[in-house]
Amino acid sequence: MKEIIREPAVLFWGIGFPILMAWGLGIAFTTRKEMNREIAVIQHAGTSSSVQGSALSKILIQSPDKQKGDYYLLLTNEKMGDIHLTFHECSVNEAHVLLKKGIVSLIIEVINTKIYYFFDPANSEAQLLYQLVKGEAYNGKSYYSSHQDEIRPLTVSGTRYIDFLIPGLLAMGIMMSSSWGISYTLIDRRSKKLLRRMVATPMKKSNLLLALITARFCMNFIEALLLFLFAWLYFGIQIQGSLAALTLLFIAGNIAFAGISVLISSHTSNPEIGNGLINAVVTPMMVVSGIFFSYQHFPEWTIPFIRHLPLTMLADGARSIFNEGAGVIQIWKETCILSVTGIVTFIIGLRIFKWY
Repeated sequence: MKEIIREPAVLFWGIGFPILMAWGLGIAFTTRKEMNREIAVIQHAGTSSSVQGSALSKILIQSPDKQKGDYYLLLTNEKMGDIHLTFHECSVNEAHVLLKKGIVSLIIEVINTKIYYFFDPANSEAQLLYQLVKGEAYNGKSYYSSHQDEIRPLTVSGTRYIDFLIPGLLAMGIMMSSSWGISYTLIDRRSKKLLRRMVATPMKKSNLLLALITARFCMNFIEALLLFLFAWLYFGIQIQGSLAALTLLFIAGNIAFAGISVLISSHTSNPEIGNGLINAVVTPMMVVSGIFFSYQHFPEWTIPFIRHLPLTMLADGARSIFNEGAGVIQIWKETCILSVTGIVTFIIGLRIFKWY
């Protein structure tokens, strides 16, 4: 007990950090009194509005702010909180892009006053939005809703939830594998005095670190390949974009998280502190970077910051290649930023690295 108390960092990472995480996630998911969601409405060429003359026109209000959508719907509930639904009128291609990016989960099309709902049946949020819109449009009258609307499930590759999930899991796999495979390995060897023995050898610090990074890069490639093969065989996942772009992004992601991992593990020799440092880096990104759900659900003021996180850029870039057919030109920004991040953090970590 005295050994634990003598290490303030152990107390912080073991007790304080989980409390901070609970506070942050609690604010994001449990204390919000309102929910904001966006829905795409397909706009047909030559028509002034797709919703006029349909059941939707009775419930939607013209939005004064065009940047936030063409129409909006406010659902109030004292116990559940307010639900703000924003309806964007856009083309079919634009609606599909918004769906693939995770900005919307429901697409609506109105043809001759009949409403068609397009969404992935496996997406629970899309099902909820469908029920909310249908219930408001027809005032809960099941007779009219069953005859005047139609569900058209989205099962095309690139528009399903699994198409959103797999690229995110590939990105998260790179982060987790690098963080624990490089950072924890160095910290563990330093705590066991194994790194100290290497001081007497002619091996340079850079050689050791590059060897660990190379080994982890090979492991990440195998892990990513196996995950993709499984998703391809079982779910029919396809890469619609450039393989060259995906390769460059994969290399850049490995460089970024390898450099960050070296920086994390460059100084400490306490495994508990090291465990806390690794979790402090990977856990927040794993939650907010849009791996399992879109980061558009977070408050608006946090989104610009979230978009510039390394894991977010890697996941967004991978999704654009998988689902939107992006090439090298479309992901050059993410590739450059990730590469520079990895090189800079590696250089800093190398300079402050200590053997024991």
